[in-house]
Amino acid sequence: MAIKLGFVVAEFNRDITYMMEIEGREHASFLGAEVSECVYVPGAYDMPLAIKKMLQRGKVDAVVTIGCVIEGSTQHDEIVVQHAARKIIDLSLEYEKPVALGISGPGMSRMEASERIDYSRRAVESAIKMVQRLK
Repeated sequence: MAIKLGFVVAEFNRDITYMMEIEGREHASFLGAEVSECVYVPGAYDMPLAIKKMLQRGKVDAVVTIGCVIEGSTQHDEIVVQHAARKIIDLSLEYEKPVALGISGPGMSRMEASERIDYSRRAVESAIKMVQRLK
């Protein structure tokens, strides 16, 4: 039976997260997993609630987050990623299911973000490995 993944994808910087989502879906398929649910949220900061709802439904084995936080003129990018990552870890522990961090950033330029599109592939691989190893 194929591992069922849920994707939570940020729409902010959609030109990059679109490419990340495509790579993530292709890699999931290559590894024999199925992306059975996908929720789009405005940005990385908005992910925890969508992740929680997805885990509450209980129809996925793991969740993969896909987002891109580009550096601005303030420390906003650091705050966004730090708080999102903390809640993502908390949800993984609360529901005892892997939630993989596929958010690139903070502290990167748009060019660096384009070079890190493969973060989604790494997150998919991490989620699948965790499901397999925790069985």
